[in-house]
Amino acid sequence: MRWSGQQVLDDGVGAEAALPGMRGLLRSVRTPEFAGVVFHEVEARSVLNRVPGASPVPFRWTVNPYRGCSHACVYCLAGPTRVLLGDGRTRPISELRVGDSVMGTELVDGHRRYVRTTVLAHWSTTKPAHRVRLAGGTELVASGEHRFLTEQGWRHVSGGWCRSGRRSRLRPGSALLGPGPFDATTGRERRPHTAAYRQGYLCGLVRGDSVEADGEWRFPSEHVELEALGRAHHFLAEAAQHVVELPSTVAVPVGAGEPGRIPAPVRRGGIAPITDVVRWPQRAGDDWCAGFLAGTVDARGTVVRGELWIRPADGGTARRTAAALRRLGFRFEVEADPGAGAEPGAVRLLGGPAALLRLLQVADPAVSRHRDVGGAPVTGGSALTVESVQPLGVEMPMYDITTGTGDFVADGVVSHNCFARNTHTYLDLDAGADFDSQIVVKVNVARVLERELRSAKWEREPVAMGTNTDPYQRAEGRYRLMPGVIGALARSGTPFSLLTKGTVLTRDLPELVAAGADVPVGLGVSVALVDPSLQRRLEPGTPSPAARLDLVRRITDAGLSCGVMVAPVLPLLTDSTEALDALLAQVKRAGANGASVLALHLRPGTREWFLAWLAREYPRLVEPYARLYRRGAYVDPEYRRALGERVAPLLRRHGLTGAATTVRGHTRSAQEATGPQQPSGEQLRLL
Repeated sequence: MRWSGQQVLDDGVGAEAALPGMRGLLRSVRTPEFAGVVFHEVEARSVLNRVPGASPVPFRWTVNPYRGCSHACVYCLAGPTRVLLGDGRTRPISELRVGDSVMGTELVDGHRRYVRTTVLAHWSTTKPAHRVRLAGGTELVASGEHRFLTEQGWRHVSGGWCRSGRRSRLRPGSALLGPGPFDATTGRERRPHTAAYRQGYLCGLVRGDSVEADGEWRFPSEHVELEALGRAHHFLAEAAQHVVELPSTVAVPVGAGEPGRIPAPVRRGGIAPITDVVRWPQRAGDDWCAGFLAGTVDARGTVVRGELWIRPADGGTARRTAAALRRLGFRFEVEADPGAGAEPGAVRLLGGPAALLRLLQVADPAVSRHRDVGGAPVTGGSALTVESVQPLGVEMPMYDITTGTGDFVADGVVSHNCFARNTHTYLDLDAGADFDSQIVVKVNVARVLERELRSAKWEREPVAMGTNTDPYQRAEGRYRLMPGVIGALARSGTPFSLLTKGTVLTRDLPELVAAGADVPVGLGVSVALVDPSLQRRLEPGTPSPAARLDLVRRITDAGLSCGVMVAPVLPLLTDSTEALDALLAQVKRAGANGASVLALHLRPGTREWFLAWLAREYPRLVEPYARLYRRGAYVDPEYRRALGERVAPLLRRHGLTGAATTVRGHTRSAQEATGPQQPSGEQLRLL
């Protein structure tokens, strides 16, 4: 590494102001080898980190010489899993984007309540899949490391090691918390508004808001919000252009005690008159009822902490509201209006936030404040009881996000999110771009670790490295922090494991072998492809495939466990069954205990670089890649599914699915060891 080209930033950029959340900053450095990356050299006070609370990982202690990394993350849920948005709608987790508003939770005075939060980061990979089946029929597909909130606290999908032994996991009978199953008709976008829905909405909005006098409807009042008025104007324009076929309709003319028939509407241009949209249908269908409820909610609804009240202006509208709720399967109660004799008053929706969310999905009111379940208590229900947890025996595309609250609602249950990137916010840096470009280097890590390991309180529990950020990212070639860390752990009798994608580890193999003679050591390595011609054109200056496989062989020949990550797989270039079979065969011959396979990601910046290379080397693939990556950085979900189906039998054939790495009672599968990682900057310079 040509570190002589480094630039120490001046006081206006590189002093404490450059890293306001970190004390002990010595200097901030840029170097030509890392365009767009700033290294903040600091003196840390403590480096032996205890994982707080209910650990999302199967260990209690970790050491991170670096904070921030270009390729470290954790993945949780299958792509189709629907996440509850801040407006009560849902969207598949694969289609979420940074900045989206979603629903999370927080503790308020000892009670957990729903709050809106923001997506700070979003990633995907391929991991072994488990199916969690709930009593209400919901099925969630997640990785074994993922956690859901239960009545007893956070629980992992599958077992593993934690400070009390095996980590707490879901079992049949576990009671999950959340709003409950989403409505089956809910999709990525709102359902189309039919003609009957539009007429029902206008009827509910006008009758709920306006007052009839002297044969005219006085609409709108000053209480109708702009969101509802905008929808009403659109629907009135639609009503003016089309004849709506309804059963015989009736209305009560002013001053008349008996119903009178209203003529059928005629086609006209412009805006339909109010009298055309306030007619009661004799037989209201589901769509009309859904629209009517949306209109009455927008006109007379109030939502407080997830509880909906509707206060219609008159008894007739209140009765119709109750009838529409009953037809669509909602429970409710009606309070009598003391000033109107036997006339009904306020209608209260029963069932809490779960019922409100279903109403939002079925009725789709327009006003934003009626779509907010914020402040509602987080509860559970019999439908959220776990019936079974089963490994599927295949690897599947998995996704994870970071949110401001550290959790989100997925398919009706509260779900924990990625812990790694959110640690960057402790430094007043963001969890997205800054995590990749603002790297904190703890230059005194070995000295501080040595001191902490000498403490009489240290019980020599296993320490995991590479679980948050990669200790062998390329900057390690300059800083050389890991030899001191390895030596300190070995001398203290502390077992450890290392997850890495950097071949800089070759430099420290003698130290790792020596440490392995004193304490249990587990390792994981990345190998992207085996075609030397393609590797030279695509990865100039990086270690050859043979060198990486030789590293695996040297690790395993020395008696150390090693898993391999095959990443990134290049669609239409390195993804054939024959190519993957050949690679996995070499991985097995090198002695690896297990392997996982990940498809190529194309994030902004790297996307342009790679597509330019593709146009030069394989112009016929430019159009297919445009289709495969039309949704952004991640390859088409159907491709990921097909890749997973193609890879699963190959892993089984080569015996790379079930082997394990053991560190003094800390047992992890090779997939678990390598799965949380992404391809490094040395691998195609794509991530």
